[in-house]
Amino acid sequence: MSKQTRISRKTVKDIAAAKGGEPLVCLTAYDAPMAEIMDPHADLILVGDSLGMVVHGLPSTVGVTMEMMILHGQAVMRGSQQAFVVVDMPFGSYETSEDQAFLNAARIMKETGCQAVKIESGAYAATQIAHLVERGIPVMGHVGLRPQAINVDGGFRAKGRTGSERDIVLNEARAADRAGAFAIVIEGVARDLADEITAEVSCPTIGIGASASCDGQVLVTQDMLGLFDWAPKFVRRYGDLRTDIDAAIGKFAADVRSREFPGQAETYSLRKPDAKQP
Repeated sequence: MSKQTRISRKTVKDIAAAKGGEPLVCLTAYDAPMAEIMDPHADLILVGDSLGMVVHGLPSTVGVTMEMMILHGQAVMRGSQQAFVVVDMPFGSYETSEDQAFLNAARIMKETGCQAVKIESGAYAATQIAHLVERGIPVMGHVGLRPQAINVDGGFRAKGRTGSERDIVLNEARAADRAGAFAIVIEGVARDLADEITAEVSCPTIGIGASASCDGQVLVTQDMLGLFDWAPKFVRRYGDLRTDIDAAIGKFAADVRSREFPGQAETYSLRKPDAKQP
């Protein structure tokens, strides 16, 4: 590719510079075709561990493995050119120690080529974030509703709606910011708490079920496109692809059973022999 046509990816500095400015656009992607479609529109693409539920049909994100994250991360990198790509670190890959976190984060970055990793920021997270950043790995934090903690929380529920929860979430966001996170996802929290976090931390915040005042917004793409019967309260559906796909598959099935497909346009015929040369 020539220098004139080369497309440069956004960098950590580009994301950090968006603090307080035009909101950042972030969506999830798990494969190359979807990444290619959203790449011109998105500032960040998140290869979320939500792929366990969205793609693999798992009941939660807890069962997602390093191998799954790397495989999907590689696909998204192949499909995108300009967006900043972040890959989730799966449950059990970073909580135990700083060294565990670094070795797994380094593996993800080396094997996918992504620009950053994301970890769910419990009380332990600040130490791991600082350790990774000091060693050259950009880290996105994640506070509020943390899907990897579903077994402790007893399900997916909004956070920060009581005084004690509010203090926990706010302190986790402060700690992640001080540790060097370049951005923080705020998921499923009371709107005024998201506003307070966004005003207080120095890095951009990316909201999902949080507040329009966050420095950016992210949704699971399949939720936004209407591929599932149910979606969380905070999802706005911008499409109804489940209905469209169901109709297309139903039409295909009907055409096959009636022998309307394939037709002449979709089949091949014997080539005419080449004319003999004199």
